[in-house]
Amino acid sequence: MQYRRFGKLDWKPSALGFGAMRLPTTDPEDRSKIDEPLATRMIRYAIDHGVNYIDTAYPYHNGESERFLGRALKDGYREKVRLATKLPMWAIETVADADRILDEQLEKLQTDHIDFYLFHGLRRPRWELIQRLDLLSWAEKVQAQGKIRHLGFSFHDTFDVFKEIIDGYDGWTFCQIQYNYMDIENQAGMKGLKYAASKGLAVVIMEPLLGGRLVNPPAAVQAVWDEAPVVRTPQEWALLWLWNQPEVSVVLSGMSTMAHVIENVAVAGWSGVGKLSEEELALIDRVRATYQALCPIPCTKCEYCLPCTVELNIPRLFEILNHAVMFDRLEEARQHYQRLSSEEQAAACIQCQECEAKCPQSIPISEWMVHVHAVLGEGEDLAAHVAEMGGQPLYG
Repeated sequence: MQYRRFGKLDWKPSALGFGAMRLPTTDPEDRSKIDEPLATRMIRYAIDHGVNYIDTAYPYHNGESERFLGRALKDGYREKVRLATKLPMWAIETVADADRILDEQLEKLQTDHIDFYLFHGLRRPRWELIQRLDLLSWAEKVQAQGKIRHLGFSFHDTFDVFKEIIDGYDGWTFCQIQYNYMDIENQAGMKGLKYAASKGLAVVIMEPLLGGRLVNPPAAVQAVWDEAPVVRTPQEWALLWLWNQPEVSVVLSGMSTMAHVIENVAVAGWSGVGKLSEEELALIDRVRATYQALCPIPCTKCEYCLPCTVELNIPRLFEILNHAVMFDRLEEARQHYQRLSSEEQAAACIQCQECEAKCPQSIPISEWMVHVHAVLGEGEDLAAHVAEMGGQPLYG
């Protein structure tokens, strides 16, 4: 196993961290039914092979991930790792809520302290909640009590919000961001990675494979990978691209099979900064460009179209359809879309066209809204609707 810097701490994390969000289950319809014997073998195999960073959160596996880890890390395994979990910001209305939940987490994890504690999923409203309730002072109090060792946050918003949060408190030890070779300009992005590291924060990476979307690429993307000077799987390329960057402290993988654990541990063992050649990095740039060329709606998420007259999140709706096409994940996109309320779905568009005058890309937004809902909400044929709007044939 390779080990890396963790911000200013005098401790080195394993390049690979174990994310306990996608553990194997005995019932595909019930995430709370963790396959405990298998999951325990997976966790302990990873630790026995050098993994020393375990990440979970209050809601993972419907609240059972923390309980499972409390049992899996017995027999001396808790002492071999640093454990991270998160405060569920959506469940916090008072400081008393934070106290209650932290104590519950300590009990579930069967530990007297949490090494790395995160405010979960920060966006601007949750950052404002932290400030309004003075939860940073609360965190300092529980640190002084020894319940948590180091404070950080996980993040899903824009770079400007990310920078505001980092600059808003001197006590951060680390942050956790969604980052992969497709997300270099999304959310915190590469700019956020470098900014956090410049401030002395460790940066933990989540979604290195974009929720598995980068594992089985469409034919056009696979053709680019096939031109590589060495044979590697798409997931190996994605992980090595991250580990090639000195600002990355830990890459989390939500592993759900023993094969995933064995493969990822092996790749982590020969990872490192500067391991990829210029030719290999250029290849990954070409892969990114090939994915982007599959994107049917040329939305850059500049948000000039907002606010929408009826408060639709236009860039997000376009992103759902774009991901369905780019990563061949139509059913996943439909499930995501159908979880939105009727007021949030594209059918709520009133065709006022005010957004179109503001769009720098001259996207016919009102027309696309009809197609977005037809494909994602009504189950109509994706290829036909993309073709009708002038898009290229899919996966040719």
